[in-house]
Amino acid sequence: QVQLVESGGGLVQPGGSLTLSCATSGGIFRFVAMGWYRQAPGKQRELVARITSTGGTNYADSVKGRFTISRDNAKNLMYLQMNNMKPEDTAVYYCNADPALRTWGQGTQVSVSS
Repeated sequence: QVQLVESGGGLVQPGGSLTLSCATSGGIFRFVAMGWYRQAPGKQRELVARITSTGGTNYADSVKGRFTISRDNAKNLMYLQMNNMKPEDTAVYYCNADPALRTWGQGTQVSVSS
């Protein structure tokens, strides 16, 4: 059974940092591209960072230079290091394959505010 569990969210001040983690199960994720998505209140969910099975990365313009995606295929884990955070980064963050599977985790809330 495919499972996705996000963790590491919280409240941070502008300019601060957070690291999100994604634990996967089901065995397939190490072979596919993965992504971090976010959904802010009243907005559609968007893909902000993507990593291929071999480590190639892509970022949305809004987070380029501030966020870093990484993965540990041996441990079925994926990470999102977020630096120099801005209020507009406030959202629920999710991990999934790219393209996304129908199964989603519960997400982790990230709030950036002074």
